[in-house]
Amino acid sequence: MAERRQGSITYREAGAEYFDKRRLRRHAGVWSLWALGVGAVISGDFFGWNFGLAYGFGGLLVATLIITVMFFGLCFSISEMSPALPHTGGAYSFSRSAMGPWGGFTTGVAETIEYVVTPAVIVAGIGFYMESISEDLFGGSPPLWAWWLIFYVVFVGLNYVGVEASFRFTIFITFASLAILAVFFVGAIGEFSFDEFAIGDQGWFPDGVPGVFYALPFAIWFYLAIEELPLAAEESHDPRRDIPRGTIYGLLTLIVTAFLVLFLNSGIAPGSEVLSESGEPLNDGLKTIFGEGTATSLLALIAVTGLVASFHTIIYAYGRNIFSLSRAGYYPHFLSVTGGTRNTPHVALVAGAVVGFGLTLLLDQAQTNEWIGGNLGAALLSMAVFGAVISYFMQTLSFVLLRRRLPDIERPYRSPVGEWGALIAAAIALLSLVALFWNADYRPGVVAVAIFYAIALAYFAVVGRRRLVLSPEEEFAVTRGLHGHPEREGYGVTEREELRPGAVAAPPETPPETTPTPGS
Repeated sequence: MAERRQGSITYREAGAEYFDKRRLRRHAGVWSLWALGVGAVISGDFFGWNFGLAYGFGGLLVATLIITVMFFGLCFSISEMSPALPHTGGAYSFSRSAMGPWGGFTTGVAETIEYVVTPAVIVAGIGFYMESISEDLFGGSPPLWAWWLIFYVVFVGLNYVGVEASFRFTIFITFASLAILAVFFVGAIGEFSFDEFAIGDQGWFPDGVPGVFYALPFAIWFYLAIEELPLAAEESHDPRRDIPRGTIYGLLTLIVTAFLVLFLNSGIAPGSEVLSESGEPLNDGLKTIFGEGTATSLLALIAVTGLVASFHTIIYAYGRNIFSLSRAGYYPHFLSVTGGTRNTPHVALVAGAVVGFGLTLLLDQAQTNEWIGGNLGAALLSMAVFGAVISYFMQTLSFVLLRRRLPDIERPYRSPVGEWGALIAAAIALLSLVALFWNADYRPGVVAVAIFYAIALAYFAVVGRRRLVLSPEEEFAVTRGLHGHPEREGYGVTEREELRPGAVAAPPETPPETTPTPGS
């Protein structure tokens, strides 16, 4: 590859042959994207959120209200940015155009941490559910690691089959997850009692106001990963219209399920105090409603669909995140190869699975040998949230900077909450990041992932910044929006005068278009 220098960054020209091995296929419509967003998050209603009850129902309730505000600001921001920058890079793409290569990499690697660790959290939850169900039905269970391995193999395989099969399964499993939640909600109403919210004699706020602070990372679990929809931009038929709609419709769906789960699951036996340590909170609630026995265990087996939905869709997300950063040269180039007729980033899918599975094994052994304390699922959750909140902060900051630095790019959708909504979301994301380091039980895991993050930044400083490629995300940033639109231009057309060192790109000729609402 021929090389070009732009400041401290070195670009390698890549032609059609490079991009022919790194193509994706368009398939998704608005409801596929809605299912992708809801499916990615729905496991948060089945497992993980309940660890926040350790700080009291009131603490988690207030934390959830605060985090809901943050996600409104975040989702409206990405709904504006994604159709304006319709690249698989998503968050990395936004920050690259707003803050340069360092901003792009800083955001991209944070999102990689989020999406590689999140399936590890979910597969831990799947293991807890499957172990309990297997013991109830058969009197025994394989070791947890066997359940983890089985689910990784099956769902990396499903994502490899192709985008059509992946999205069809996503729609099916998302509706199945919502159906089992509906069964639980109806059954829980008759068992509901406000008395179950209290922890002993300490009431709703056993830790007072600090409890709200401690609960923030667990409240994020109700919504974490809804922001993955921009990663499907190059596989969407009409990203300009469908991604804003899918994002906002998905967020509204998740707000309803989050608050119903928070109240109804916490408000029935065994109560919020017991649920705060449970690896299967919804199953515990089902046993309260329907009693012990085979029927309840089979219902719990169906309830695993919620965890499977998120596991499957976030494997999709880390595959596209790693693919886009590798295609642009931030990660080693071989990770972005798709090849063949399936056009799925199989190398990225396998690499993320190996890391996630290995991390789950490592933390499990660390807690078994009492090297660290706390709960396996909560420890992994804290590590995933570390990457997430950094990504959220960088994306909302990018929104503000793009409005000011690239005011003339096409914006098919505009956020109704504007810069103030983005800034409020950014402030809450920073507050959540601080909260992660406050909990002594999970601090070692958070510090470890922070060290990995620092090593990744050092890699980019020494190696990565010298191997970049003019992928669509990079073209868009270098030409200030004039080029880098894969839905219009395709890939691999990088021999343009305005891309040469020292050249200044002309502004886009098409005037901005606006639509007031995602459903219009």
